[in-house]
Amino acid sequence: MTTQQHVTVRVTHSYTAAPEQVFDAWLDPAMLGRWMFGPDVRNEEIVRLSLDARVGGTFSFVVRRQGEEIDHVGEYLEIDRPSRLAFTWGIKADSNDFSRVVIDIARRDQGTDLTLTHELHPDWADYAARTEAGWTTMLDALAKALG
Repeated sequence: MTTQQHVTVRVTHSYTAAPEQVFDAWLDPAMLGRWMFGPDVRNEEIVRLSLDARVGGTFSFVVRRQGEEIDHVGEYLEIDRPSRLAFTWGIKADSNDFSRVVIDIARRDQGTDLTLTHELHPDWADYAARTEAGWTTMLDALAKALG
């Protein structure tokens, strides 16, 4: 019997901002609209960004790309401000196919180091490079949004 292993994508980024600012940017819809979604990040329009920032709470980030609405949904699994955030991640249309994202944040002398780990189902292995590129773009945009 063979068991398929999840595919792990890991992206790191350093910020000059404090860990609390980096952490809070993940749970503030207005801030998410500056770095995770929207025209400053890619060719899309934000329809709605809503979240319930508590363990067991959910989020729904709806964007419109090329005339199609895409609803990114998930549930918060861990919220340990300012060091760790974990949540499921998926597209509502594929509601049975969720991955897991863990954000680890560490204070350093001149700011913050962030490590994002995205665990994809083996069926999504072909999307690993695209997933890494997407998170890299968003984490770069987060640096700009934090100033």
